[in-house]
Amino acid sequence: MASNYETFFDLASFAVVGRSQAAPFPLLSYRRLKAIGKTVYPVDPDTNVIDGDTAYPDLGALPSPVEGLIVEVPKAQTSAWISAAAAAGIRDVWVHMGHDTPEAVALATQHGINLRTGTCAVMYLKPGFSYHSIHKLIMKMTGKY
Repeated sequence: MASNYETFFDLASFAVVGRSQAAPFPLLSYRRLKAIGKTVYPVDPDTNVIDGDTAYPDLGALPSPVEGLIVEVPKAQTSAWISAAAAAGIRDVWVHMGHDTPEAVALATQHGINLRTGTCAVMYLKPGFSYHSIHKLIMKMTGKY
């Protein structure tokens, strides 16, 4: 049976949120979603272009609704993106490990958002041998996959 983390990638459309002024945009997740045929939009208030594609400043600017959201922003901004997801009707959100806060988790619960946190989305997206596959093996061995 697939885990809640794995079923996230059954969704058809995604937005990936980053803040390129604070840290590199989460290109691994963005590129891999594109590579597996998902509709995916980069959201970054700091730039107009990510990886050659139009970047959108917020979820309201997207050309069409999305089902899933990956958030990899500074922790101080995570709660705001959870609120934005709720306002946009997004019910499946992945907050990159180390970027969640108690407030963001509480907001997700309050709005009925299926929140995935505590791990890296790339671990589920990137096939082959890498440090992500090692992380995946450890998570499987500890029952957290």
